[in-house]
Amino acid sequence: MSLGEFDLIERFFWRPPGVGPQRAVVGNGDDCAVIAPAPGMQLAVSTDTLVEGRHFLSTVDPARLGHKALAVNLSDLAACGARPLAFTLALTLPKVDEGWLARFAKGLLALADEHDCELIGGDTTAGPLTIGVTVMGEVPAAGALLRRGARPGDDLWVSGCPGEARLALEAFRGTLHPGLSAETFDAVRLAMETPTPRVALGQGLRGLASSAIDVSDGLLGDLGHILQRSRVGASIVLDALPISPHLLDRGQDVQWDCILAGGDDYELIFTTPSDRRDEVHRLEQQLGLMLSRIGRIEAEPGLRLWQGELDHWDGDPARKAVVNRWTSFDHFKGAA
Repeated sequence: MSLGEFDLIERFFWRPPGVGPQRAVVGNGDDCAVIAPAPGMQLAVSTDTLVEGRHFLSTVDPARLGHKALAVNLSDLAACGARPLAFTLALTLPKVDEGWLARFAKGLLALADEHDCELIGGDTTAGPLTIGVTVMGEVPAAGALLRRGARPGDDLWVSGCPGEARLALEAFRGTLHPGLSAETFDAVRLAMETPTPRVALGQGLRGLASSAIDVSDGLLGDLGHILQRSRVGASIVLDALPISPHLLDRGQDVQWDCILAGGDDYELIFTTPSDRRDEVHRLEQQLGLMLSRIGRIEAEPGLRLWQGELDHWDGDPARKAVVNRWTSFDHFKGAA
């Protein structure tokens, strides 16, 4: 007999007392969940939807898909500097496949446990495979990192090595010549399908970063949101971009395409006052996560790309401008 909606929820997504994080006043199983942030904290809330064929391939491992469904939302909390608290899950399924559901729930709840984030409710229905997650976190009052706040003279940073997810996508598309080795393909596919939300970094940047955003639709496109909200411009030195080891044997054009317009990386772009670089480097060492200074915020609107030395803006004779030919992902237009 096929499972019904409520049997499905109870078997795969309800967790008995003592299993997993449980901080909600009223959790999964009632018409509404009830949560309460700690005194002096505010709620940060974000929602993302993943649609088969648009955000993930039909061949993805369900456990990886469960991980990613939550990870992309935790990444939004990271960009806000928030600590994860709880999430809801809206799951639309073409059919009830118990094996698929077991693996999906395993990946989803493993990441939830890793970040002490409780599943407190949601909905299931029939239809094309679609996964909607709403995540809630807490952040000190008036302490959230925002897209607005960047100031002329601020340093511009990015975490990790953006570009691996786009490299995996191009491998799936068959556009890479030569193709990737099996080892490299497995590594970049893992990066695309199980991104690491930079939650600890986001919390470490509270009181240090002047603005932040996560890289979901492409480094340049997402940076553009900071520039628009902060009403500033920026210069990026392309020679300062972090290059993944998996991109080293690719030509410069492929490297730049993947890093600047790849998306699906879920690294953080952030800005800090230039006199606080030592604090950023201490955070880098504390987290064991590479943080790369790639440019600066400027008063002149717009985004400028350069080749040259990062620390010689006006005195580098070899410095040259690069035409910006990249665009970010748009859900109604597709990828660059």
